[in-house]
Amino acid sequence: MARKKNALTEHYIAPVPEGDTEPDYMRLAKWISNVEPSSEEETDDTAYYDSDGTPETDVISVKMTWAFEGMYDDEDPAHQFIRSLEFETGDGRKVMYKQVRQDGAILEGPATVTQPVTTGGEASAHEPLNFTVAWDRKPDITRNGDDTGGGGVEG
Repeated sequence: MARKKNALTEHYIAPVPEGDTEPDYMRLAKWISNVEPSSEEETDDTAYYDSDGTPETDVISVKMTWAFEGMYDDEDPAHQFIRSLEFETGDGRKVMYKQVRQDGAILEGPATVTQPVTTGGEASAHEPLNFTVAWDRKPDITRNGDDTGGGGVEG
């Protein structure tokens, strides 16, 4: 069984493009030391008479979030973009987010950035770069050049 390091998964972010233009992605990598995934799932438990009365769980929706931690670099365009979102609200926090996984799968879709922090902390520390990205819907997933869906709105 082959093991692969997490650093082989690539993360990209871009402003939401206007019209039908492609997103201008910037790689989130420099000085990023941790990317922590989290899944928020809405479920519904229901027991049925054709079973033994034990409730079955149905997953109603899934929302994946990715918390990034690192150090801010004022020369990195992706870091500058995150800093530009600090005081934005509503549509100002909307982005495009793409992940290229180690197996070659590409996950891409509209997302929202929350809790961007690019300064502060101890006097002797480097400026932090902390933020969270959450897809706004199920991402489009491409494996081996085949689009396997997504695009559906998750509740």
